[in-house]
Amino acid sequence: MDRRRFLRNFAVGLSACALAPRLLRAEVAVAGDGTRFAQALAREPWLAGWKSVEAASFGPTVATVEGSWPPALAGTLYRNGPALFERAGLRYHHWFDGDGMVHAWRCAKGKVEHRARMVATSKYAREQAAGRFLMPAAGTTIPGASPIRNNDDVNTANTAVIRFGGRVLALWEGGSAIELDPGDLRTLGPVTWREDLVAAPFSAHPLPDRDGSLWNFGSLDLLGGSGLLLWHVGADGRTIRTATLSSDRPGYLHAFAMTQRHLVFVLTPYRMEQGSAKAFFERLRFTPDQPCRIAVVPKDALDSPRWFETDFAAVYHFADAWERGSEIFVRAVRHLDVEEMRSPMGAAMRGESRRRDDAKPSEFSTLRLDTSKGTARWESAGSRDLEFPVFDARHADATPARVFAPVRVDPVSTPYFNAIVAIDGDRRIVHRYDEGVLVEEHRFVPKPGRRRIGEGWLVGTVLDPKRHRSGLAVLDAERVADGPLATAWLPYAFPLGFHGWFAG
Repeated sequence: MDRRRFLRNFAVGLSACALAPRLLRAEVAVAGDGTRFAQALAREPWLAGWKSVEAASFGPTVATVEGSWPPALAGTLYRNGPALFERAGLRYHHWFDGDGMVHAWRCAKGKVEHRARMVATSKYAREQAAGRFLMPAAGTTIPGASPIRNNDDVNTANTAVIRFGGRVLALWEGGSAIELDPGDLRTLGPVTWREDLVAAPFSAHPLPDRDGSLWNFGSLDLLGGSGLLLWHVGADGRTIRTATLSSDRPGYLHAFAMTQRHLVFVLTPYRMEQGSAKAFFERLRFTPDQPCRIAVVPKDALDSPRWFETDFAAVYHFADAWERGSEIFVRAVRHLDVEEMRSPMGAAMRGESRRRDDAKPSEFSTLRLDTSKGTARWESAGSRDLEFPVFDARHADATPARVFAPVRVDPVSTPYFNAIVAIDGDRRIVHRYDEGVLVEEHRFVPKPGRRRIGEGWLVGTVLDPKRHRSGLAVLDAERVADGPLATAWLPYAFPLGFHGWFAG
């Protein structure tokens, strides 16, 4: 891995920003974004989902419960997402750039308590001290940005959070996992899985195996190369294996899928604009005229991948995967609008109120890989305009699971998700939340002592911008259409996040 090459690619052209009149004019325009966003927010309350937080920590706060919270539902829902988008009048215009804030919703004896804290990464600490943005960002050009030493200098720890081996880890796409105190969420520092791989990419979507170990990858594209670094970490936190999956062309991926025997990586083809001083996602262009490449990697032979090609697909998140005979099935959310894929909710970040009526919806799809014939193809799974799929991880490896996801259904009043859907074969069961409520990822939590697959709760966060409050909802996973059994509301609101983890 050529770390120096990564640093050059990530910060390309930034040293010229102070001298280029065109970029100086751009800086003035960007610096006004905070004011423009505030003006738009006054007209469009739903933009609160992308409003910057004004404090480094919140709580602990006892939430007000409406309904009857299941007494048996005990544990903590950890949530993570971008939360700080503005400093000194400069506002990020890419959702992925905001510094991460981790939330802990603690449920016990029918009561819910909440606390939240910014993840004190190296980047966050330096910019807090300076009172302005200093470091390059993934999707927003920062004029006059400081040089960076390694990946963790730009690590925002803003995408996901897991509890693994008793440790709470805030995760990002291109750097180290950041360990937090499970109780008060204080930042303890970056995790080094192997001494010779300090600050190497450890993606935001590791997958736990049935033996308690953890599988993950890191994109070598972020280091100036192409391919993947594969991780297998034991339940004790020690690295079992690493391997390099080489690729002869660039491919973007945010997550992956796993069966009992295989890891499946779907690489979306892209190219980068050359000779540009823009940030990574500003230079990235997905290429729908090129095929999508898929690597199927046996867990017991990481150095023996098998490659497939099929039609272009732009994917962030995967649901379940299973094997039947010589076929491997993987379900995922395909984005049909590559510009929206490159900068999700970019209009909202800029304070624009368009309703996405002209945007192409996402599509729930099945990737079918035939290992005997060497073929791959995408098939529609029948649902659209959804994201962040989850399922009961106890499901049998040879059958599809019931999948749950936030979805956008008519009538709509905002461009974000307003409902939760359960997809069970050809059935689609939907609960639409109250008018104007924005719906985030809902995690599946098995009911204690129950072994039947699918018997559990959905626990997920929602934002009610009209009443300026964030909440935690719980639904019976087998009766989604009935809506929440209860909702725990806070007296304040937070921006929308990405992913969570329930720890019992």
